[in-house]
Amino acid sequence: MSRPYLTGLLGGSFNPAHGGHRRITLFAAEALGLDETWWLVSPGNPLKPQDDMGSLKARLRSAERQARRAPIVPSAIELDLDTRYTVDTLRKLVRRYPRRRFVWLMGADNLAQFHLWRGWRRIARTMPIAVIARPGYDAAAMTSPAMAWLRRYIVPAPALVLLRFDPDHRSATAIRRAHAGWAAALLAPDQDAPVRDRLTFRSIRSWEDA
Repeated sequence: MSRPYLTGLLGGSFNPAHGGHRRITLFAAEALGLDETWWLVSPGNPLKPQDDMGSLKARLRSAERQARRAPIVPSAIELDLDTRYTVDTLRKLVRRYPRRRFVWLMGADNLAQFHLWRGWRRIARTMPIAVIARPGYDAAAMTSPAMAWLRRYIVPAPALVLLRFDPDHRSATAIRRAHAGWAAALLAPDQDAPVRDRLTFRSIRSWEDA
């Protein structure tokens, strides 16, 4: 019997996606032996303000550009799953792809506020979590309410892995400040084209798992 296809999941606004997302994804893939990583481009993050949020189409396009020639699949699958919260998305993905083994990837900045996420303990029970160091957030992450609960599950138990590497200081916030028109520039050629989800329109390994 073949081993499960190990798939990382990195969720976020990707507003826009940038080289830092790609770098931490490839680092995590090598460290964890991932076969592939899905970038879950959120239709709307309940914990982030919407006033400077690019359209889903623009954010997905930026993710596709950053994922070129890498084992990374940007996806808007939450539209198909009809989910808004991570806990519901992960539950449905596990059911839809039973032959895949998923690992949830998050930055230390997200761990610092993980206790604010809906059903965060259920997320931790659904699949292993790998936390990637982020400049300026490690102290807040290590002292967060979620970490106090998760600390007992740090490897060798297969629930929580902490990954440290040379930090990447790039951020989507800085990109938006420097290039306010990034979303319009990405969509100029096909402003009215519908959102196309690569998990729907691209043939990927183990697609028959569905």
